[in-house]
Amino acid sequence: MFKKFRNAALLTAALATGSLALASPASAAGPVASYNNACGSGYGVVNYANVGSKGTVFLTYNNSTGYNCAVTVRANPGAAVEMVVSLKRTSDPASEARVDSGYYTTYAGPVYRSAAGSCVDWYGYIDGTNEHRNETNCG
Repeated sequence: MFKKFRNAALLTAALATGSLALASPASAAGPVASYNNACGSGYGVVNYANVGSKGTVFLTYNNSTGYNCAVTVRANPGAAVEMVVSLKRTSDPASEARVDSGYYTTYAGPVYRSAAGSCVDWYGYIDGTNEHRNETNCG
């Protein structure tokens, strides 16, 4: 129960104090090559943020459904470590974020949120390092 509370507190703090900095649009080079297609068919990478040197949190979008999906992927899979991925519409309270957290060897997620026409906030955490983006990919 402590872990669940701590993760919720970390997520709430990250979402509440996050910067408005936007990640660069995804390109064919760099971290996008490490996206593992965990969100399924029809989802393409629209944004990403490096979680230190430990991995990348990816934001994807499905044009057909209007759903976003987020997944946090380790750069070097190995022994299970604490990982988190979170996704919410910016207009929603933190309590409505879609979250997957646990001890994973490769990736956390995917988590999905209907967000056509909305800005989204997303967060990735890998073993003590986190990264988040707020109010991105609007429209």
